[in-house]
Amino acid sequence: MIDGEIRILLVDDHGLFREGVKRILELEPGMNIVGECGSGDEALEKVELLQPDVILMDINMPNLNGVEATNLIIKRSPSSRVIILSIHDDEQYVYRTLRCGASGYLLKEMDAESLVEAVRVVAGGGTYIHHKVTGKLINEFRRLSDEDERYREELAAANATEPEELEIWESLTPRERDVLKLMAEGNNNRSIGLKLYISEKTVKNHVSSILMKMGVDDRTQAVVQAIHNGWMKL
Repeated sequence: MIDGEIRILLVDDHGLFREGVKRILELEPGMNIVGECGSGDEALEKVELLQPDVILMDINMPNLNGVEATNLIIKRSPSSRVIILSIHDDEQYVYRTLRCGASGYLLKEMDAESLVEAVRVVAGGGTYIHHKVTGKLINEFRRLSDEDERYREELAAANATEPEELEIWESLTPRERDVLKLMAEGNNNRSIGLKLYISEKTVKNHVSSILMKMGVDDRTQAVVQAIHNGWMKL
């Protein structure tokens, strides 16, 4: 958890895009743009010099791309957290960046609210995935899990749900289960509200309750855990 201001480094080889992101974040209290650069090589140098809390990293850059740079940064500065900025909504891109140590994945078509929320969530120790790619990421997780023979056998035998895990599932209200399943399909709060005919504020309250009962920090962790436990089949 970050106390005080969030120190942010912008890394993107398009100056106009950097400037747009910078203007949005500079308007937010508690956010400080401590540096910016246009390549992965420069990012490595600036991370060592500036020690940012959050790095907004373009995925496509010449020489050292965003994924490679993220991998090196996490090894050299474990306290820094990276949010990948990308035009790609392919699930393998997302999965690859998370495996290399990124804490977030945002599409460049994001709105200002999503950008600010992502920075705050990641700075606070959570994971933030753009809602348009969450469903695809879960599908990739399912695919990889299905390649694991042991996982398939456990899933077939008992829906991969142990007594303790089943107890957590049963602690969720029917409405919370509906919300969790829609989260797993990649729906954001507004979309969930429309589908369940409830307000967005009510959805947020359900999500907070789900996270507390599951003992996780953010919605991505909740969804991955639910898939792994086989709850989506219940």
